[in-house]
Amino acid sequence: MSVSANDPQTTAKTNEYYLTRQSQMESNVRSYPRKLPLAIAKAKGCWVTDVEGNEYLDCLAGAGTLALGHNHPAVIQSIQETIASGLPLHTLDLTTPLKDAFTEALLAHMPGGQEEYCLQFCGPAGADATEAAIKLAKTYTGRGTVISFSGGYHGMTHGALAMTGNLSAKNAVNNLMPGVQFMPYPHEYRCPLGLGGEAGVDALTHYFEDFIQDVESGVTRPAAVILEAIQGEGGVVIAPTKWLQKIREVTEKHNIVLILDEVQAGFARSGKMFAFEHAGIEPDVIVMSKAVGGSLPLAVLAIKRKFDSWQPAGHTGTFRGNQMAMGTGLATLNTIKSEKLAENAQTQGDYLQAEMKKLQQELPCIGHVRGRGLMIGIEIVDERQAPNHLGAYPADSQLAAEIQRACFENKLMLEKGGRGGTVIRLLCPLIITREECEEVVKRFKKAVSEALVTVRGA
Repeated sequence: MSVSANDPQTTAKTNEYYLTRQSQMESNVRSYPRKLPLAIAKAKGCWVTDVEGNEYLDCLAGAGTLALGHNHPAVIQSIQETIASGLPLHTLDLTTPLKDAFTEALLAHMPGGQEEYCLQFCGPAGADATEAAIKLAKTYTGRGTVISFSGGYHGMTHGALAMTGNLSAKNAVNNLMPGVQFMPYPHEYRCPLGLGGEAGVDALTHYFEDFIQDVESGVTRPAAVILEAIQGEGGVVIAPTKWLQKIREVTEKHNIVLILDEVQAGFARSGKMFAFEHAGIEPDVIVMSKAVGGSLPLAVLAIKRKFDSWQPAGHTGTFRGNQMAMGTGLATLNTIKSEKLAENAQTQGDYLQAEMKKLQQELPCIGHVRGRGLMIGIEIVDERQAPNHLGAYPADSQLAAEIQRACFENKLMLEKGGRGGTVIRLLCPLIITREECEEVVKRFKKAVSEALVTVRGA
């Protein structure tokens, strides 16, 4: 068979070549290639190599999916062993010895273990698990509304999007799932009540309890409350302990299903296996995806047994039996434990936060540094303008976008988030070393300095 001059095997393999072909063949919906314009040839650990041979330090890690980084030996070994075992790769919800082992291992990380929780395997994306959690809450309670929080992100499907705070994806879609009541989420730097500090947290804590108990609130008792203990896409905003504990207390008192979305913050990223553990609470339903599959597609619910009110086939999905992902998920759980990656996430995350706060003194466009473990947010502001009465400067989305671009030019891959995309986010693999963290800081500092020259001329 002849090979044409335009065949990829005979054409110079440049990033531009593949990006142009991608734009010709894929929908306009693609997003990451617009901010990270490369074609990946290979990857290992915290490093990605493009088709031109350039090496990038990856602080995106598949939006938190790659807990062990790229192609970790334990993950590769699991894939090879699963293939060699003769197991079917697709089993619907039929069980296998591999699924049994993964289920037991995952349940061991739930508060109270398998005595308290059971698992539900959903479709391969976190959004499907979110949909299942809401359906379950409505089934259990017989009620039809949901409370969500401003700044939250729960997925892009119809119901999940209805419960997501960001308006950019919602404005073009009419008639999303009705019955979602949004409430304010505490924010250390930009208090939604304009109070700040403990006063803001106390007021929001009181407001939630009063709202649920007020017979004149105008809102009927919801089936569920859904939230993230750390808002990821919302800009790495951490739920205060007392606020989260009050939500648990009130929902339990009024028989409202409390759903914790741990899709991004879960699996040791925050320094604990799950971010809600920092508050010492037990959710009724835990939504898991991303790292749960050890880099392969998988989504799972952990359900407190008293809430497991499904009838058989009440929520199904063809690809809920992904054996390969269960194998890599089991390998990831074992590696997190054996290599003490929760501890590493806390240690390296503390270092990165401390270094970013030092940079803040040199570069006042860094308005706020926050996070837990290896889930870090750096809010970019225009410090030339007057701050508000709490000392927070106006956000600078133009500079944040240029910083992300400059980071890419300095071979550092990361993503933005938060309101207006003004928070630079670090989601490093949990295996990152101190030396690699030092390189992150070095490249980030250089990128911010270059971005300031480009945007402000200084």
